[in-house]
Amino acid sequence: MTTLPGPRAYHPDDREALADICVRTADNGGDSRHLYPDPELMPAIFAAPYAHLEPDLAFVIDDGTGRAVGYILGTADTPAFVTEFRKRWLPLVEDRYPRPEGPPQSPSDEMIGLLHHPERMVLPELAGHPAHLHIDLLPDWQRKGYGRELMRTFLAALRAKGVEGVHLSMLTANTPARAFYDRLGFTEMSVPDPGPVTYLVRGTQADL
Repeated sequence: MTTLPGPRAYHPDDREALADICVRTADNGGDSRHLYPDPELMPAIFAAPYAHLEPDLAFVIDDGTGRAVGYILGTADTPAFVTEFRKRWLPLVEDRYPRPEGPPQSPSDEMIGLLHHPERMVLPELAGHPAHLHIDLLPDWQRKGYGRELMRTFLAALRAKGVEGVHLSMLTANTPARAFYDRLGFTEMSVPDPGPVTYLVRGTQADL
């Protein structure tokens, strides 16, 4: 049965689609397959653990045929998520992605280093915005209002949990993404030594 495209709750059958979306948007918003030969690596860090640990905060854009073409994933409590990531998620993937020995030798090594250091997600400056999120849409589904719909759905779910603030991190070089977040009311939060990323925050109460 075909329906109109729009947001819906994540279902375990969406797992492969989530991984594909993550891979095809993981290089500064573009396809990352030339950087990371293993197609499961980026999803193992930035998509699958959220769907596994907090599926009630995972939503997708359905293309009308049941296929997910975009997602928003996140956590209501970043410190608690980091604890669960290390306790419940890392044991599922660390055999496939053992901690690199010595300095990283490739982009994949850099990402595997992040996988083994989830505590990097906890910054004191972001304590007032304890939730965080990741949002990605396939290129053909961008700039059509679906990102706003996903964000509206996610913020409503956070409000229902009593969460008042959310943050995200994005590559500073990804200027189209920054323009999108600016339009949705996110503002920059300064943190020490942010590296190549910018941190943005927003309250959950204001309408989009």
